[in-house]
Amino acid sequence: MWMYEKRLQYPVKITTTNPEMAQLIISQFGGPDGELAASQRYLSQRYSVGNRKIAGVLTDIGTEEMAHMEMVCAIIHQLTRDLTPEQIACSPFETYYVDHTTGLYPVAASGTPFTATYFQSKGDIITDLHEDLAAEQKARTTYDNLLRLIKDPEVCDPLRFLREREIVHYQRFGESLRMIQEELDSKNFYAFNPDFDIKKCK
Repeated sequence: MWMYEKRLQYPVKITTTNPEMAQLIISQFGGPDGELAASQRYLSQRYSVGNRKIAGVLTDIGTEEMAHMEMVCAIIHQLTRDLTPEQIACSPFETYYVDHTTGLYPVAASGTPFTATYFQSKGDIITDLHEDLAAEQKARTTYDNLLRLIKDPEVCDPLRFLREREIVHYQRFGESLRMIQEELDSKNFYAFNPDFDIKKCK
């Protein structure tokens, strides 16, 4: 069970509309490496984890990814509210507008709708953690790409915060992977048998 606080994890205060920026940033809502996929990936994986500490990490990060999705949606909303028809018609956002007006709908920057194939849950903790480590790096790269293209400080500020959290999540998953590897190693026993004669095996 969660307690929902009616505030963003980090403030989003954008005063200038910009449909071009919204068209780019929407990838972090419904794109292949976006926050929606991340939240569903971790919250699905947590059920099959035997180690409760790692299940807790997946729950915590999955929940935080939902907060990040909320931030991304706030950015897009603030960039598109009060757009004029002229602003929309002269931007890449116009094809999105035809289908969704300025409502929030999970798509990639390319216009490809969100699909569950963006994330994986295998039920094997080693496999899943490697998936999660890669996912955090891909999300960090996407934020890097956005920050190379976007110069508005009001938009860049929350994007930098989100990028930093991807790095922290990568570190937490790295710690979880080491934890589970140590747990598996502790179950391997190699005892010396003084009666063993290797010559008899030949």
